[in-house]
Amino acid sequence: MARGDGAGAGEQRDLRAELEGLRARLDEAERYLGLESLRARRTELEKQVSRADLWDDPEQARLVTSEFSRVGDDIGLLEGLGARLTDAEGLYELMVDEGDDTVEGAILADVDQLGREVNQLELLSLFAGEYDERDAIGELHAGQGGTDAQDWCEMMLRMYLRWAERRGFDVEVDETTPGQEAGLLSATFIVKGRFAYGLLSAERGVHRLVRMSPFDAAHRRQTSFASVDVVPFLEDVGDVGIDEKDLRIDTYRSSGAGGQHVNKTDSAVRLTHLPTGIVVSCQNQRSQHQNKARAMQILAAKLAEVQREERRAELESISGPKAEVAWGNQIRSYVMAPYQLVKDLRTDLETGNVDAVLDGDIEAFMEAELHRRRAAGN
Repeated sequence: MARGDGAGAGEQRDLRAELEGLRARLDEAERYLGLESLRARRTELEKQVSRADLWDDPEQARLVTSEFSRVGDDIGLLEGLGARLTDAEGLYELMVDEGDDTVEGAILADVDQLGREVNQLELLSLFAGEYDERDAIGELHAGQGGTDAQDWCEMMLRMYLRWAERRGFDVEVDETTPGQEAGLLSATFIVKGRFAYGLLSAERGVHRLVRMSPFDAAHRRQTSFASVDVVPFLEDVGDVGIDEKDLRIDTYRSSGAGGQHVNKTDSAVRLTHLPTGIVVSCQNQRSQHQNKARAMQILAAKLAEVQREERRAELESISGPKAEVAWGNQIRSYVMAPYQLVKDLRTDLETGNVDAVLDGDIEAFMEAELHRRRAAGN
């Protein structure tokens, strides 16, 4: 047999064993993703979608059509992989029967591609949380480290924006609070895409940066911290009642990078929910009214999170412990000096390519943490 790209020197690949392994993994994926249940659900949804009065209730129609599309995509993905694997198995048997190894390279390429796609399919099994499929609200806060920590906060915002772009998610930055000299004191952003919350929730915690400080005249090594908090963003949070009497509403002038869309009037809005102390700001919409509406959505999502925690009687069940953004509490370290290393302290996953990570290549860290959670039963 010819060697594949991933084979070492002298190592030959057992195509039959690889194909059998892929078939077993795909059969297992069809089981835990419930292919038969998905097909049954699609039949039910087809009836609802075809009803003449579907759009009499636009909100319900949107939910039905969205689920119909999502279920169809999942079925198409599973069935498509199954059909392509069947083709590869058939081609392999033909090669063996006729003794014609000229197609071996094509089979190897198919096996490698199918393996990558099954890997991604298996990731879906890690999303078992009630809100894992939903959009996400991310918040960043600078911690210990002064100006370096504020610069680190801005670097992290860019990292997550680049990750969302790589993933094909839509993202909007709703608030940024500039640092005193550079960087950001805080930022709020919304990531929209399937499993955005499930993925981004793996980033919740304190992140530590070690580098030669560009803000230190002596260019000494500096350690700084920033934190990530994540809650699911639900467009409809009608079960969360917000009494205007419980709000302090402040308006102020938008600041920071915003280009032509940042208004020069007092259009930014800050909401303080007095009973809980939750503060939400929004400045990047086009008017004060739009900023307030978006801030109310974010506040409602945060209050919904609090309600879920209270119902479960475990304050840390979703959001996790509120660690101090300082020494000893980090989940991941990014070291740029005296050596190059990013290491996750929960999973021990590490890489020396710090630049790639800061440019948004963080999916492996997310997946490793999701696998750790599943193994731990969290």
